[in-house]
Amino acid sequence: MSSASVGERRVLLAASLVVVVGVIATTLAQNVILGKIPLQNLLKNTLHADRSANAAFFFWAIFPWYLKPLVGLVEDAVPLAGTRRRSYLMLGGGLGALAWYCFPWVPFYYAALLAVNVLISLSMVIASTAIGGYMVEVAASRGGAGRLSSLRMIADQFSVLVAGPAGGLLAAFAIGWTAVCCGSIALLIVPVAWWLLRERPAAPAAAGVLREARAQFRAIGSAGTMWATAGLAALFYSAPGVQTALFYIQQNDLHMSTDAQGVLLFLSGGGGMLAAALYGAFGSRRFTLRALLMGCLILGACGNLAYLFYDSAAAARLIECFNGFGYTMAEVALMHLCVRATPAGSEALGFSLLMSVRNFCLYGSDWLGSTLLDRAHLQFHTLVLMNGATTLLAVPLVLLLPSAIVRAP
Repeated sequence: MSSASVGERRVLLAASLVVVVGVIATTLAQNVILGKIPLQNLLKNTLHADRSANAAFFFWAIFPWYLKPLVGLVEDAVPLAGTRRRSYLMLGGGLGALAWYCFPWVPFYYAALLAVNVLISLSMVIASTAIGGYMVEVAASRGGAGRLSSLRMIADQFSVLVAGPAGGLLAAFAIGWTAVCCGSIALLIVPVAWWLLRERPAAPAAAGVLREARAQFRAIGSAGTMWATAGLAALFYSAPGVQTALFYIQQNDLHMSTDAQGVLLFLSGGGGMLAAALYGAFGSRRFTLRALLMGCLILGACGNLAYLFYDSAAAARLIECFNGFGYTMAEVALMHLCVRATPAGSEALGFSLLMSVRNFCLYGSDWLGSTLLDRAHLQFHTLVLMNGATTLLAVPLVLLLPSAIVRAP
């Protein structure tokens, strides 16, 4: 093997390590991943927040994630300390660690806790955007796009699977342990970026980037297919959510410990991984996207409707596994559609905008569902029926999508 080939392999190995550690650090350390059960438990049992206030907390706590496309534009246009990726990765990881480490010292008032969590989310967005940009740049200049994408997905799913049991265990202890764990995980990216990420000094390019951004926004504004896709995704994710309501049912009605709640998240994540594997290895190769969308949306609605039978710990374990499978099938199909619908030449910005719609509607719908329970005094079963019916409304709309993007597998 030539010295050049050895050098390329070393570069890809270093890039792979940066991507894996970066994804784990910016995913697992999030307040809606590893911190979710401990924070929900704190809000419910220490601050005595009702379901609506609990769900609203997380909707606003992840507000910076709704603005991720703008963060990307800033990082592309304004190098920090001469680099566009390395410095922002270190800034995001360091700021996230600092915010988490300060968390136990913040007065346990709703507004104060929310302010710190917004700062945590902003830190994670800064680092996550940088790691995404770095991955694209390495793939474009060195090859290995498939390998890096695969590693990114593995690291992401690993984070979700670990977060369930680990978050349930941490919730049984003082919140300071969660803060230390999450902060330390966020901090991992700082030494890795310092030692392994080599980047040529970059000059500010704000004018060029902003001109390109204006051109991309014009292209996206006239992309009817993309906005039709955004509408379909918004309808699916806007179904009145039940996740916060389920947290209260698990503790108040089923008398589950936080450890048991963590197991439920693990089972849901396992069902989701199985769904993603089946979709990629079998479904996407044999069926048209239109058929996949209709079938997967129906399966997702069935997963939601299964919550009508959520009346025991044993039923909860089965339902969470089934819903994780069904919901992920629907979500993967929608992601498949989003990729196809994003205009050529605006891939990164267009897809980020679609993901922002997804995040806003997903957490907004959970807040809406909890508000309907607390303020309008709806029964949980009624909310579940509304959720399933709204999801099913999206099925016939698939027939209205342009054949050019849904006819092929």
